[in-house]
Amino acid sequence: MAAATIIATMVGILVAYFCGKVLYTIWWWPKMIEKKLKKEGIHGEPYKLLFGNLKEMTKMSREAKKQALLNHDIVPWASPFLIHLSNTYKKIFVVWAGPTPRVTVTDPKLVKEVVNRYNEFQKCESNAFIDMFVTGLASYNGKKWDTHRKILNPAFHVEKIKRLFPAFCECCDELINRWEELVNKKGSCELDVADEFLNVGGDVISRAAFGSNIEEGRSIFLLQKEQCELILASPFTLFFPLLRFFPTASNRKAWYIHKKVISLIRGIIEKREDAVRRGVSNNDDILGLLLKGGLSTHDVIEECKEFYLAGQDTTTALLSWTLVVLSMHPEWQDKARNEVFQVIGKNKPKFEDLNQLKIMNMIFQEVLRLYPALTLMRSTSKSTKLGDMTIPSGVQMFVPIYLIHRDPQVWGEDALTFNPERFSEGVSKAAKEQMYFPFGWGPRMCVGNNFGMVEAKLVLSSILQRFWFELSPSYIHAPNLTLVMKPQYGAQIILHKL
Repeated sequence: MAAATIIATMVGILVAYFCGKVLYTIWWWPKMIEKKLKKEGIHGEPYKLLFGNLKEMTKMSREAKKQALLNHDIVPWASPFLIHLSNTYKKIFVVWAGPTPRVTVTDPKLVKEVVNRYNEFQKCESNAFIDMFVTGLASYNGKKWDTHRKILNPAFHVEKIKRLFPAFCECCDELINRWEELVNKKGSCELDVADEFLNVGGDVISRAAFGSNIEEGRSIFLLQKEQCELILASPFTLFFPLLRFFPTASNRKAWYIHKKVISLIRGIIEKREDAVRRGVSNNDDILGLLLKGGLSTHDVIEECKEFYLAGQDTTTALLSWTLVVLSMHPEWQDKARNEVFQVIGKNKPKFEDLNQLKIMNMIFQEVLRLYPALTLMRSTSKSTKLGDMTIPSGVQMFVPIYLIHRDPQVWGEDALTFNPERFSEGVSKAAKEQMYFPFGWGPRMCVGNNFGMVEAKLVLSSILQRFWFELSPSYIHAPNLTLVMKPQYGAQIILHKL
């Protein structure tokens, strides 16, 4: 009897502790933070138990999307709750993503503080569900970030990318040749170029970055694409990571993919290590640098996973939006094509040619302004000064790039229009404030920026040499503001032979 009483008491204590911790997490702590933020002048819609502002966000989004989106003014359509708060509280406010407070900053001076003081406003704490999908350089802080960045920086120097350029060309040629075969049959054809560019991006990463054969690479990026779809199909898991432990069909599938991707990348690593031992590998690509850098096998695998994702998704998004936008604005498609013929003619593009494509560079910069692939998210690990305010520990700092890139006070009255001319004198003179950061900012700027831009310029140049294109009647303009801003229903383009 005494033993049973002791066990019952212990179970009761554990249950009480668990219930207390849950209550602290979903109610007491958020309400405490809400009170502290109000004292600092940071307001928003009230926190509601467990869901925060998610219900309001969902309701407003559903209402906004009843109307078709026909132009580049995407934020009221894609994120109406953000616009509502911005109109009400101006340049700084809090959004409750479940029980997590996100202080949203659009004031240029405050934004610069957040992105420049990267040791104080660090990458957000890990979400175990996302970590299962991908970690790597972009998610690290402190010494680990510094170590990985130093190892990876040499892989993206211009000379290294130049040596990888033949692999870029091989992947691009395969894409263009296949498109020509399709167009030659009828004189035109309809393609979802988002899928097409995803494939070529995976090919480039596989061949240029890791030296694996194309089938291995395709298996990895198709699995990661499916993993991404599973995450986006379970949005509440992003805010409540403990849900990943429930044995749902979606969670079981996610764990299976996680293990499969690790197995495939481990196989690539083992083949490379064997090739190095036999002296038949120059070990000079991203994988080689990671292995030479003394990282653990786990860390090498995570970096490989991240580059498969980032190397495909960001460049895929840029190219997809560029073809969509150039279809909407055919006069700029003509300008870009004329420049390609003036600089390159009908020859295959050379590495040196790409730097001479000034109009194309302006177009890409304007597309990235209107359709940036990513947003910036930081967090505080202790109470931190921001301007004349104090941000409590544990708060996320959200910088909505797609909103800042449309601010008329920064970009002028034509902020919502597609106008590449604004970049004719470079990024520094394109706006009234230096508020352009599609690849991040400062020391934490995307390490693969040049890699992705070379790939994008090569692919677009090759397309413009052979085709003209227009939007398909089946295309629906619907930017999806998730992990990477993509066309929600694809990018259906009709290709015509020149």
